[in-house]
Amino acid sequence: MAVRLPRPHRFDVGAAAAGLLGGLLLWGIGLGVRPAGEPIVLFDGRWPLLVPLAVMAGCELLRRAAPRTGLLIGTAALAADLITQGSLVTVLMYTDLMYAAVLYGPPASARRIPWITGLLTVVATVLPFAVWRVPEALLIGVAVGIVTFGPASTGLIVRSHREEAEAARLRAEQTALLAEMDRVQAVTAERSRMARELHDMVANHLSAIAIHSTAALSLDDPATTRQALGVIRENSVAGLSEMRRLIGILRDTGEDAEPAAAPTLDGLGALVDGARANGLDVALETAYGEDLPAPVELAAYRIVQESLTNALKHASKGPVRVTLTRRSHVLRVEVTSTYGDRDAPRAPGSGAGLVGMRERVALLRGTFEAGPERSAGGKIWAVRATLPLTEGDLA
Repeated sequence: MAVRLPRPHRFDVGAAAAGLLGGLLLWGIGLGVRPAGEPIVLFDGRWPLLVPLAVMAGCELLRRAAPRTGLLIGTAALAADLITQGSLVTVLMYTDLMYAAVLYGPPASARRIPWITGLLTVVATVLPFAVWRVPEALLIGVAVGIVTFGPASTGLIVRSHREEAEAARLRAEQTALLAEMDRVQAVTAERSRMARELHDMVANHLSAIAIHSTAALSLDDPATTRQALGVIRENSVAGLSEMRRLIGILRDTGEDAEPAAAPTLDGLGALVDGARANGLDVALETAYGEDLPAPVELAAYRIVQESLTNALKHASKGPVRVTLTRRSHVLRVEVTSTYGDRDAPRAPGSGAGLVGMRERVALLRGTFEAGPERSAGGKIWAVRATLPLTEGDLA
């Protein structure tokens, strides 16, 4: 099976052609590096130096596709050029091969070649001077350093800068990706928060409207119908007010919009009165003191609000008990209602209320549980939440 040669880069083809033509130009006008009488010249004359020149030009085609192979063959061509009268272009092309081998070669070669050429430069400087004891012998080391160590060092510097630039680009892309992930998470969290607020603020009134409208349609009693319509109107007005306030929060870009709109536990009395007006028998007991954190107050208020909404939609006829107590740096919220068969109309539910309550408690690192239980008075539905008053406190 034939070996497929690597395809040279377009720039490398141009470099090879320019080197070959430049070498032929110097050859044509008779410019060489060494005179024919030097002892190192074994093949004098004009024609022998064309062989290393042609081989070196061919190696230029491999400066990116196969840099190590090009450097090895080019080293052999340079050695052959040393025993001819030589061509300056051959030496220049070899320096380019050395530079390309460090810049485009594997990382191991990029690390080793500068060390090897540096060692060769030191040896070529010290050894001739130790043998001949003349200052001119130091020029051999200078020439070796210019041809080998200089291009290798330059290639290493350029490669290091390119790798640093690539690492900076990757870091910038990772930073942009992390920023995008943070933005998506922030948008998702904000959408979840607004969904909880919308559900808690409006679902209570819409549930009361649905239940009382069903009662008004099913009972042929003018007095009951008038009373149900009154409750429907009252909840409609309250629901529209809550909706306008939520829309105002969404439209307002000021930083003081959220604190002004967030309810507190001082509004529990009005919340319970509204539940009683909707037909619930609610008893409220509170013993939580003052100076509660605003997030805890908001979560407790919404838990009570959603529990009363669920009692209005699903609980059977009986008392609803709301209890808030403060113990050991935590606020305990408990809402119980009668659980069983319901004679009154039911409002449809999606389960989002329990999910929202659980999310609110989880954001404060508290505990939440809800479900049917047995008690002395029969079966009840209990909602219990424990909200830490300081970060890190758990029940």
